[in-house]
Amino acid sequence: MRLGVLDIGSNTVHLLLVEAHHGAAPVATASNKLELRLAEHVEDDGAIDAQGIELLVEFVAESVAFAEEEGVETLIAFATSALREAPNGAKVLARLRRAAGVRVTVLSGELEARTTFLAVRRWFGWSSGELFVADIGGGSLELALGRDEDPDSCLSVPLGAGRLTWQFAVAEDELDLKEMRKYVRAHLLDVADQLPERTNGRHFVATSKSFRQLARINGAASSSAGPFVTRKLKRSDVVGMSQRLAELNVDERASLPGVSRGRALQLPAAAVVAEAVMEIFDIDTFELCPWALREGLILRYLDAMPLG
Repeated sequence: MRLGVLDIGSNTVHLLLVEAHHGAAPVATASNKLELRLAEHVEDDGAIDAQGIELLVEFVAESVAFAEEEGVETLIAFATSALREAPNGAKVLARLRRAAGVRVTVLSGELEARTTFLAVRRWFGWSSGELFVADIGGGSLELALGRDEDPDSCLSVPLGAGRLTWQFAVAEDELDLKEMRKYVRAHLLDVADQLPERTNGRHFVATSKSFRQLARINGAASSSAGPFVTRKLKRSDVVGMSQRLAELNVDERASLPGVSRGRALQLPAAAVVAEAVMEIFDIDTFELCPWALREGLILRYLDAMPLG
């Protein structure tokens, strides 16, 4: 079965086409992506501005047409924090239905965390034991913990790299890192007791483009090496990394291994969040998982299909 997954995130709008079947790993066949950065198209009241809406509608219509040309049988469309929190989110969704003929499901932060956790569990399997999963998005940070396919505990906090970059910008390509660190730590300390204390053998896993880029800068294998290469990010790698990245301009950051220009602006904020998570939850090393929210939604869809 050829499935399409349309992910409307705070950073990127991404259509992924996959061949998916019961009992088999989804295999990507094509994609269409736009680094729209909806978080930068937010007005003072949190609403998506007119330009952001027009760009989103145009790209979604283009992606739907592309999926049809590629023979997609089912299109799963979802949105995360940018539309979840926008006061005009319902109007934007209605506009997408009229203009592109697609119904977009807005995921709650909790469902986002649970679905990402499912993808990580399926990737690593039962032998990985208790999983602690962290995912830095553009608008929010998701954390989940558990031994089964559904986590025992999960959190979604407004600490996305795009949101923080916009919130703590003091000038073009200049951030108030000191205040950002205080803000991030305060938020994490407020919620830390909602996750059970560390146990022996807990497997710490990170997923998302932000974590992958931080790891790549610190020597992890490139994407060309394939998904089955072990990639890790150590706490010692990220200590002070936000300051080092902030001292580079956007062009210099974009020239670092594995960093796209579209993400270069947000990279210091991603490093702030990664360092705070690893410190507060006493994590020495994250192992990176190539599967995340999109794969989790595909797995949920397949699980719901009748067998035979």
